[in-house]
Amino acid sequence: TASNSTDKNGTDERPQLAEFSSDHPALSSRASTGLFIAITAMAFLFLLEVCDLVLCAASFCINLSLLVARVTPLARDFVALLITFRLVRLLTLFGGLTRAEKRQILRMLDGYRREESFNLEQQRMLQTELENRTRECQDLRELVKSATLSRNRLRQKQMGQHQLKQEDGSPNEESCTDVTGGSPDNSRTGTRSVPDDSGHSSDSSPDSPPRETFGRGLEISQLIDKTQDHSMASGTLPPARKFEKVLVANRGEIAMRIYRALSEMEIKSVGVYSEADTMHMHRTMADESYLIGKGLQPVQAYLSISHIIQVAKETKADAVHPGYGFLSESAEFAQACHAAGIAFIGPRPETVRLLGDKVLAREAAVSAGVPVVPGSPGAIADAAAAEEFCRVHGLPVILKAAAGGGGRGMRVVRRLEDVAEAFERASSEATAAFGNGSMFVERFVESARHIEVQILADKAGSVIHLFERDCSVQRRHQKVLELAPAHKLRQEAREAILSDAVKLAKSVGYENAGTVEFLFEESTGRHYFMEVNPRVQVEHTVSEEITGVDIVRTQIRIAEGHSLSSLGLNQSEIAASGCAMQCRVTTEDPERDFQPDSGRLEYFRPGLGPGIRLDSASAFAGAIISPYYDSLLCKVVAHTGNFAESTAKMRRALREFRVIGVSTNIAFLLNLLSCEEFCTVAVDTGFLDRNPQLMRQRPSRGRVQKLLRFIVAVPPDGWRKILKQKGPEAFAKAILDHPGVLLTDTTMRDAHQSLLATRVRTYDLVKIAPFAARRLSGLLSMECLGGATFDVSLRFLHECPWQRLRQLRDLVPNIPFQMLLRGANAVGYTNYADNVVYRFCEEAVKTGMDIFRIFDCLNYVPNMLVGMDAVRKAGGVVEAAICYTGDLLTSKKYTLEYYLDTAEQLVRAGAHILAIKDMAGLLKPESARRLVTALKQKFPDRPLHIHTHDTAGAGVATLLACSESGADILDVSVDAMSGITAQPSMGAVVGCVGRSPGVQPADVADYNAYWEMTRRLYVNFECTNTMRSGNADVYENEIPGGQYTNLHFQSISLGLADQFALVKKKFAEANQLLGDLIKVTPSSKVVGDLAQFMVQNKLSKQDVLNRASELSFPCSVVQFFDGCIGQPHGGFPAELAAAVLHGRKPKYTSRPGAEIPPFDFEKLRRELEKKFGQGSISDCDLMSAALYPKVFDEFAEFRRQFGDVSKLSTRSFFQGPKIAEELELYLDKGITVYVKSLAITEPDKMGQRRCFFEVNGQLRVLHTRDREASKDLVFRRKAQPKENLGEVGAPMPGEILSVRVTPGQVVAKGQPLLALSAMKMELTVASPLAGKVHSVWVNAGDKVEGNDLLVTLEAEKSE
Repeated sequence: TASNSTDKNGTDERPQLAEFSSDHPALSSRASTGLFIAITAMAFLFLLEVCDLVLCAASFCINLSLLVARVTPLARDFVALLITFRLVRLLTLFGGLTRAEKRQILRMLDGYRREESFNLEQQRMLQTELENRTRECQDLRELVKSATLSRNRLRQKQMGQHQLKQEDGSPNEESCTDVTGGSPDNSRTGTRSVPDDSGHSSDSSPDSPPRETFGRGLEISQLIDKTQDHSMASGTLPPARKFEKVLVANRGEIAMRIYRALSEMEIKSVGVYSEADTMHMHRTMADESYLIGKGLQPVQAYLSISHIIQVAKETKADAVHPGYGFLSESAEFAQACHAAGIAFIGPRPETVRLLGDKVLAREAAVSAGVPVVPGSPGAIADAAAAEEFCRVHGLPVILKAAAGGGGRGMRVVRRLEDVAEAFERASSEATAAFGNGSMFVERFVESARHIEVQILADKAGSVIHLFERDCSVQRRHQKVLELAPAHKLRQEAREAILSDAVKLAKSVGYENAGTVEFLFEESTGRHYFMEVNPRVQVEHTVSEEITGVDIVRTQIRIAEGHSLSSLGLNQSEIAASGCAMQCRVTTEDPERDFQPDSGRLEYFRPGLGPGIRLDSASAFAGAIISPYYDSLLCKVVAHTGNFAESTAKMRRALREFRVIGVSTNIAFLLNLLSCEEFCTVAVDTGFLDRNPQLMRQRPSRGRVQKLLRFIVAVPPDGWRKILKQKGPEAFAKAILDHPGVLLTDTTMRDAHQSLLATRVRTYDLVKIAPFAARRLSGLLSMECLGGATFDVSLRFLHECPWQRLRQLRDLVPNIPFQMLLRGANAVGYTNYADNVVYRFCEEAVKTGMDIFRIFDCLNYVPNMLVGMDAVRKAGGVVEAAICYTGDLLTSKKYTLEYYLDTAEQLVRAGAHILAIKDMAGLLKPESARRLVTALKQKFPDRPLHIHTHDTAGAGVATLLACSESGADILDVSVDAMSGITAQPSMGAVVGCVGRSPGVQPADVADYNAYWEMTRRLYVNFECTNTMRSGNADVYENEIPGGQYTNLHFQSISLGLADQFALVKKKFAEANQLLGDLIKVTPSSKVVGDLAQFMVQNKLSKQDVLNRASELSFPCSVVQFFDGCIGQPHGGFPAELAAAVLHGRKPKYTSRPGAEIPPFDFEKLRRELEKKFGQGSISDCDLMSAALYPKVFDEFAEFRRQFGDVSKLSTRSFFQGPKIAEELELYLDKGITVYVKSLAITEPDKMGQRRCFFEVNGQLRVLHTRDREASKDLVFRRKAQPKENLGEVGAPMPGEILSVRVTPGQVVAKGQPLLALSAMKMELTVASPLAGKVHSVWVNAGDKVEGNDLLVTLEAEKSE
């Protein structure tokens, strides 16, 4: 057509004979006659060849009916090459045809290629026909040469030019230089290096008779390549065109790489994206971008040929670059581009079909004389064929996708019974990734190196290599790390591999960039062809680094029509410089067997610097890591002078990475780069399998944070120095020798437990601790642990109480710390084995505790003896406390003799200090004088410590009476945290006491100022919300101070808010029903539960006694009568006990802990480390879990998710930061982070809000779920396989492909339960145990997140 006979500018490319004649009027008639004869001869030959072509086509159509099942696609290629060869040879004789017309004819020839194949008989007939026609063409060439010589002589005469040698078809020396570096002499003699059966090269003539194999067709292709080489030398290569716009049919990192190359070349880029990639960067980096595959699955969108071609046409793109993956190896896609008149930046469609199909590529390698691994002769139809291959050739084998690469659709099989499942999964995965599920099988070569060669080839047939790459470090057949050139590869092996790669590329007429992959056995020195990837590779970067060749730009230039030589790419001038190493940083979770992770990058800081290259697309803060595509986050390339330096530089770069939001494999890569075997020897593909220790990850500290401690002067010596230097006995004697009364500050424990529901956080305690160390060093002790503070810290504040103790001890080294120990209950609410109590005390002393106030809620001495002995053996101070109740002046049960007798038992048991614990504030001043005087007279060698609450408002008076009567130590709390249900005021006592307390009023005032401000932060937990002042009715109901506010909150929650006065009255009645108990946790809870039970059921005291046998009492009441908390003074009320227990005997009649077997701490540690990671459980964590198993599990999970939240300010913790408020976070000594809250968006359709922060001046975006907005969404429960092996969770986010079991079905261990797909990977979820299916929680098509519960199993019961 006219359009094909003109160039882009509209000028005719055909030689203008008329113009030539007018420019030379002296042209003789002889010259005109000679030229006419030559043209006539060529026209005649052209007609003959056309007739021959018609006959061949007719024969071709007839023989289609003769096709049989054993026909191979090799025959198809043979016929196509035959026709192409004849026409190309003919067209070289017609210099008058334009290049555009030649291309038009060649495109027409593509129509003769068919998917069907010819049988062997037809192949032999066509081979014979080819030999005859070849000889005829040689004769015709001589005839045309004579005519051409005649024309050239005339032209030489007229133009004075002397180029006869070049015009007559003889190649010059430069054009004959072999692209592989061979001698030009071989080219001049018409010989070519062809491999023999051993894989070595031998000389063979191109005119030699073809073999009786498909190799004959490839030899014809070699002749075509040589003709193209000569055409290039004589200047007949079509002129290059300039692309104006290129569509990139890919996503992510490779799309970004191509966009950048196009931008550098001043070519406009067109991008495509799926619905899942709407927010991805590659969409915005293109000059234009268009949505494709609307309504399709994310991967299928990029496999939609029709959609991509439609976008290319509508945008008037000149070419399409496929990148890697997706359609990059699809011959159908390449053909569709050509059919649409769009250049495909890659090999020709027939080449893609040949090499993209691993079976055909293998046959081509065999025909080219390149050694291959034994395998199936073609694609296998089903699993049965694969099993048959295994029976014949043995195991192991590897199943490979015939139409793709990159590790997709690939499975190694070592057992015959696994073949069927592996085939099904690999074929399904290949279909999802490449749109083609064809498979082939070959012997699996173990302990081999994976060596691949980067090649470049132009349209004229020139082929060069950019040296080799070593890709032996692999997981799941996917490359992890690549090197160029290969490390410690023998030179002779390198040369052989490079030669075979170029040889194979030439034999198939390869164009553009590609990679030839080999397996190399170090032991034998042999290499085997694996496959050709007819596209750019992920690891092309290392080849670019060592050669300086931009492979992507070269791809585009070759597609435009440039020759390698015109681009300055000659093999002799390309050298490998230094060593380049690439690591693939992926979003894979090492703790979950490298399963892909997805989510949002909350923070990203890459490792950069000299010699480091970073290729990425989604590596930035706020980027979404999709679960639907490959897990590659970025590629890190290090280029230095040698392997050792590249390894060191890569380690440095990876250590600089900071990635928050998704898991990565960076820790694994660092393990790999530090492995001695990797650094010293050339590793093979089995390297990672032999080194499983590289997969183990150290628990990430994540800069888990400690506040910047105040740098203070060394605090003055305090009472702790005496204790540590002289021991508990000397410490007690020093107290007795002190002339004045001493004080214990309860602000950090009992005061806020009574006033603020134990909610004061470590953050506020450590801020004032240094002040206390310097200004309140005269305190005997500070109470900071025990009671409810232990479990509340874990349960509600999400803080570790041990960490609190450790931090306070660091800041207050001079004042002894004191805690409350519930005898045999330690800091819990139940009985524990004795070894738990002993181990707790030992751990507490090691962490910084000094004085243990040991008590029992019933004054049951056997329970107290366990705690006392445990503290003594741990090295602590034993302060034995007697709980006070009633009024010793009037009580007939709890008399002065009772208290003196109890004290005597405790002194005999080894108490260093005696204490009176008045937990309800019932100790009146006169009673205090009587009690203290009596105790000091009977036990003058024991210091006496008084603890009371100020509920009735008489606390200060009581303490002053105690001090006057000889008490040695008084419990007080700072003024702002005193009164009501807490301890009496420190300031009041210091101001009124006659004996020097060791604390100055001015210091107390400054201390008080801090707590006045701090208390305001806890307004939501204030006892004053329900109790505005002290209440003297405590003398009647005897409710403990620490329980008073809790009981009020409980009444409100039970709907009894307006009946609290009645609850208090019933508390007194319940106490009498239970036998007038000493009321302190947990006995006080028993009384409180019974009181609320009576109010709810409108029961009087007499009603309870009359109906006891028919009432369902609270569990705590039943446990009390069962003796679970000990034996009360005076015993149980017999009538009520019999009714509550329905006549049965109680469980315990002595100390409950004596009947509990020792606790197995090592078993617990194994269970916890199984849940939370190896080495993640400290001794303190172990102790917490032993005391509060469920509470600790919740705390540990919270800590793993959110870290140490004690570093946050209290207002931020409870309320969150205000917009534009700047927070100062002290993470560690010398490490401060400044955080400013910028904005919070409205919830999206998934109930997610975006929160914008500025962290040290850099923007960070976090996503959080709005509970109210997402309340209607479905969220699946997470599996807990560490707690219940029968809970099977999703190994990664994705979609359920199929469910293979039903409830009630019996399954064997390892039996497939369901199939899951995500990130183009398909996994079979197998049963972890033998048993029965209890529940199936998902259906096919359901979307699941990582660790979502899929199936619940019941383990098979052993006989």
